[in-house]
Amino acid sequence: MRMSEEDYAKLTELRQIASKPSKGIRGRGRTVKRVSGEMNGTESAYAIHLDILKDRREILDYWFERFTFKLADGCRYTPDFVVQMADGIIEVHEVKGHWEDDALVKIKVAAELFPFRFLAVQKIAQKAGGGWSVREF
Repeated sequence: MRMSEEDYAKLTELRQIASKPSKGIRGRGRTVKRVSGEMNGTESAYAIHLDILKDRREILDYWFERFTFKLADGCRYTPDFVVQMADGIIEVHEVKGHWEDDALVKIKVAAELFPFRFLAVQKIAQKAGGGWSVREF
């Protein structure tokens, strides 16, 4: 499949965003704490992917960290992206570079409680061909 000039420009923008250092708050050691409402490099790359799908009219729109689901008393889940597909169906996309057990438990519980399609999205390394792997719950 050939890439359009517009898609190539977005891919170039994605590479520039992904190469910038995180804007998180530096904690102890080398860990960077997550700043709510700001995308990390993987989420930024996925947002560009969603923009391409939106330009192609494969999706209608998407929202970043705009919705929070109550899973139980004192337990909430805010997915990375809520995506409205071209047919109007709503999907929930959780983007991770690496999956931790607590994140997997939350997305599985949310998938059981709510009538949406929940997808775990993980970036595939460029040396492995690039793109995104998707797992549905």
